[in-house]
Parts: sequence; C-alpha cells; structure tokens
Amino acid sequence: MPSRSAEPTGRHDGAAAWREAAPEVELWLDYDPAVRELPGFALGRRTLTGPAQAEVTGLHRAGVRCLRLTEPVRLCADAPAASARALMLLREATGQGLAVLWRAVCPDGCAAQRRFHHLYPPEQLTGGGAPDVLADWRATYFPSKCVLRRGPGFVEVRDRRFGTLELFTIDEPGHLAQLEALSEGVEVDRLPDAVRRDFAEAGLIAEQAGRAWFLPMRVRRWPFPSLTV
Repeated sequence: MPSRSAEPTGRHDGAAAWREAAPEVELWLDYDPAVRELPGFALGRRTLTGPAQAEVTGLHRAGVRCLRLTEPVRLCADAPAASARALMLLREATGQGLAVLWRAVCPDGCAAQRRFHHLYPPEQLTGGGAPDVLADWRATYFPSKCVLRRGPGFVEVRDRRFGTLELFTIDEPGHLAQLEALSEGVEVDRLPDAVRRDFAEAGLIAEQAGRAWFLPMRVRRWPFPSLTV
C-alpha cells in the first residue's frame, strides 16, 4: 500500500511539468529603450524557476525595471504550463511597476473578453480580431486596473477590467484559505467546488494547464489619483 504522502503518477508528472515550464526572460536596469542600449544596462537572459512573486520581488530589489519574455504567451484556456507561468510572472511584474515586453497569442479570440487587460499590454497580439483588441488593450490600460488588498479577516478585489468598478469582498474562511495557493497556481481538482465556482463566476481566476490561478494583482504602489482604482 502506498504511503499517505504518495501522489498518483499523473499528478506527479503534472507537477514536474509545471516546475520545468519556467519562463525565460531578458532583463534591463531601465525602462527607456535608448538607455537600455547603453553599456551595463542589459543583464542578459535568465530562467525564473521560483514562485512568480518571489522572483519579481528579487528582480526589482536588484534594480531590474524592464524584462522581456522570450517566448510567445498563449492566452486561451488550452494554454500550456509555460504560458500560464509566464502570465503569472506578468501579473507580478505589472503589479511591481516593471515594463514587460511580450508577445501574446490568442487563436480563439478570448482576448477580446478583457480578462487579461489589467496586465501590461503586449507588443504584439496574434489571433482573432487582434488589431482592434490590441488597440483597446493599450488604450484602456492603467496601473492597478484589477487589484487585491488585504484587510483584517478579508480580501477586497477592485476590478475595472470591464469598464465599471466591480468590488468583491472575500471573507469566507474556505475562500481565503485558497488564495495563497491560487497566487502561484493550484491543481484544479484540489480546489473546493464552491471556491472554484465562485471565483470563476466572478472572473477572478484563469484555468490553464490543469491549474487555476488568481488574476488580480497585489497593490504594491498605490497610483495617483487613487480614485482611478
């Protein structure tokens, strides 16, 4: 009989594939394209194997202000683990105020739903309706468009991705208990049904590569004027 800590082979293989799908980035010490060409401002390529929040925090403390995802990122529900991890990295980088150079791919046209429009806009978008969707993404983007902030015993989400402000207060213990796992992606079948349903109906999670992850970003720098958020 297997020990209680053993995982089914399929789950173990999925976890290994998730770990191996670490995004590769190029790094610079400045936002300005002209300055990035100067000697000493390019830091080269790096594969970010750790949790997205920890990786971005470390990069920012090291002086990184711009990064480029070297591979295209698929936005659709059938996105591979590499794209899901890249999107979570993009969420953290956007929340930290880094500039992100990246290419988005969306063959099924889901980008038009604005689910990811709180993230730093891509340089390129390929797929259904791409020119109009990319133009809308760029025109409507502003920092902290969909954010979470923690209070005593609750988390508040302020979401303006779809034009008007939507407020969500998460205070049920079962939902709060899943937020840390969702921040870095949790296997869908490990989520309680009620938590998965409620977050999905509110548009607060994405499900890709067999994992669910939380879309709102943490407030790191409160923008001015704050009423925009």
